Amino acid sequence: MKNVLTKNIFTDSTSFKRLEEFISSNSFSQTFVLVDENTKKHCYPLVASILPSHHIIEIKSGEENKTLGTCELIWNKLTAENADRKTLLINLGGGVIGDLGGFAAGCYKRGIAFIQIPTTLLAMVDASVGGKTGIDFNGFKNQIGLFNQPQAVFIYTPFLKTLNERELLSGFAEVIKHYLIADATAFKQLEDLNLKLETVDWNSIVERNVNIKSFIVEQDPHEQGIRKALNFGHTVGHAIETYFLKSGNKKLLHGEAIAVGMICESFISEKLNLITALELVSISQLLLYYFKLPQIPQSSFIEILQLMKQDKKNKGNQFHFTLLKGIGNYSIDNSVEESVIVESLNYYNRIVA
Repeated sequence: MKNVLTKNIFTDSTSFKRLEEFISSNSFSQTFVLVDENTKKHCYPLVASILPSHHIIEIKSGEENKTLGTCELIWNKLTAENADRKTLLINLGGGVIGDLGGFAAGCYKRGIAFIQIPTTLLAMVDASVGGKTGIDFNGFKNQIGLFNQPQAVFIYTPFLKTLNERELLSGFAEVIKHYLIADATAFKQLEDLNLKLETVDWNSIVERNVNIKSFIVEQDPHEQGIRKALNFGHTVGHAIETYFLKSGNKKLLHGEAIAVGMICESFISEKLNLITALELVSISQLLLYYFKLPQIPQSSFIEILQLMKQDKKNKGNQFHFTLLKGIGNYSIDNSVEESVIVESLNYYNRIVA
């Protein structure tokens, strides 16, 4: 890839060789590797031998740990080891590690270099690309954050073998989202093939999705316009994810919540005559083929709407959505009435019943 922001994303079998070359060609004063208990056990041993002398910072996995308190743990470790502004932080993990590590690196001494080595499908196709970093705050997802580009991203798809099916599917939701907003042909292929994850060519899927996201990010790095396309499914999805995290009910993974959001926001798209009823059925059926999704208690609708009011796309008191404009295209900055959002949640509950 030749674009300015995404030229240092490596998605092929040479990614580890490129990692070695990157480290040897830079003069970092110290190197730190950020891991959680899972990536330390399953992924760190695969890269440890090619890294220079380094310190490990281990945090707890899970969205509930994507907080300011975890950042303080990272900053305390950096400070204790006298890390200066020529330090490198390597984020080895999924979306939480990448988001939180990038944010921590951007704040420490007004910014140190960091690289992403994503270990989940979600991180490979979405979270590691584009420079969005951040933490959750007061129960609101990604409430505090920075646009902070990594020095490089090294994607090694054999890491996907360390994931269980549910985690793999969570990332696959973002793949489906990319196809819905930018690649109607790929979406149709998913429909026709009823693809089984064990038969997937992950290298080609990851490369295609990185290209889709990179193309959009390059045109709008700070989300003033078309980058909002990437938020399809996320206005409802983030609120659903936060509700389940706070309520003590069964936890939803990020991709599962986004699948709920895509069903609801596809309904809204059809309601606003942006897609056909047949397209709505196709999208809903495909998502339900891959995901086992829970009912959303009707008693939670008011709380979910309150959570959605924190969405960064909103203007004033108006809900603003990215919606589909036919499969393979999108429409940003759509004002949507609260009553239509409630209708979409009721539609979702009907089809998953």
